[in-house]
Amino acid sequence: MGKAVAVKSLAGGAKRLTYRVGPFNIIPGQNSIGLRPILDRPQVDGYVTRIKPDLTYLDGSVPRVDVIHLHHAVWVNTSQADNAGFGYQLFFAAGEEKTTLQLPSGYGYPLKRTDGLVLNHMIHNLTPTPTQVYVTYQIDFAPKGSRAARHIRPVRPIWMDVERGKVYPVFNVRKGSGHRGRFTYPDDAKDPYGGGPRRNRWVADRPGVLIATGGHLHPGGLHTDLKLRRKGRSTRLFRSNAKYYEPAGAVSWDVAMTVTGKNWKVKVRKGDVLSVSATYDSRRASWWESMGIMVTYMADGGPGKNPFKQRLDRRGRVTHGHLRENRNHGGAPDASLPDARTLPDGAENPGSVDLVNFRYQLGDLRLGGPAGDPPVIHAGQTLTFRDAGDDARGIYHSITSCRAPCNRTTGIAYPIADGDVQFESGTLGSAVPPATGALQWQTPSNLAPGTYTYFCRIHPFMRGAFRVKQ
Repeated sequence: MGKAVAVKSLAGGAKRLTYRVGPFNIIPGQNSIGLRPILDRPQVDGYVTRIKPDLTYLDGSVPRVDVIHLHHAVWVNTSQADNAGFGYQLFFAAGEEKTTLQLPSGYGYPLKRTDGLVLNHMIHNLTPTPTQVYVTYQIDFAPKGSRAARHIRPVRPIWMDVERGKVYPVFNVRKGSGHRGRFTYPDDAKDPYGGGPRRNRWVADRPGVLIATGGHLHPGGLHTDLKLRRKGRSTRLFRSNAKYYEPAGAVSWDVAMTVTGKNWKVKVRKGDVLSVSATYDSRRASWWESMGIMVTYMADGGPGKNPFKQRLDRRGRVTHGHLRENRNHGGAPDASLPDARTLPDGAENPGSVDLVNFRYQLGDLRLGGPAGDPPVIHAGQTLTFRDAGDDARGIYHSITSCRAPCNRTTGIAYPIADGDVQFESGTLGSAVPPATGALQWQTPSNLAPGTYTYFCRIHPFMRGAFRVKQ
């Protein structure tokens, strides 16, 4: 079966196979998107009926999410085409919520031994320490010709994404935006697609039956919705809810997404329009670089219900509980970090603050002494932050406002972008997504007098402050 690190026999000649992709050398501060051929995979034709993703160190242990973080992994079949707009098929995806795909009995994703497979990955190192990791995937696989594969109906993935077709399909949710503390993308966004095609929609190219789906969100996300429109009528097919185990609420990766049950089967017609939206909580914080994805699986035939005439089973289920790697929530008192509001004034009108070696060179709360005191600018002036490290283009940073004093312990739930006054630099770094290509950013010129605290979204242990005076 091809270099599986674990094999378990299942009924009818099927196998549960665990494979690894890697190892990946994760440099300090890494947060870039890469591609890696998937060499360890089944060496015979067959059907995948279940996929469980994970991220491990070389010894098999799972890293804490606040240390090494699986931002995303997308399994790509370069031998097949689909609706994603890239010319090849994205057939499974995972984020840090690590949802397991389990197709209903009698259905499977067809995989040929000659198919080209690639992993699109973004593994985020939140620390200055290098390490090595594997991306693992456990599959239930029914070889072609086996009794388990005899009556399997093949499915194809339909990639539903609010920003479908983009290499880095993200959008921003600003604190206080939307309605009643909730922001739905693209509904609440102003001209989200710039007058072009609505990337959150897909028109069915042939009739079929939808048999499974589930959502992907980032922290702050509440749910994704999959809807169908036919001849002027619209109905919601499924809402994938975020179930947070996080004690602080919808602010971290300690979450599981609900997926469809085994009886959720929806008949679609050629020309039906599927659409997806994503809803975030905008009361507590801003959520920069958010996502809203629902990979949906479709068979060409089989039993299903007309969603306009028959009641669908829309009850969702989660595929896992609280994961141990999400145990460090943060937010406890930290005696090593001062309250910047009580510190004396730092450098007057310094012009710029450099980011070097994972520190803001002026006003960093970890520095102590005069360099750690908040630099001062005056009303109407700006302060420039420059990503000036030895590897500025490859190690990304941000300047993201957080509520003062922003000096509690770092974890998956702290800090967050909850500043009373919102400002955000975007991801400073090379022109390769997720970075914007900019290596410097200026604070807004209209800030009122006060002490402003901020952190780095990519490396949240980095905290800083500056002061505006009359």
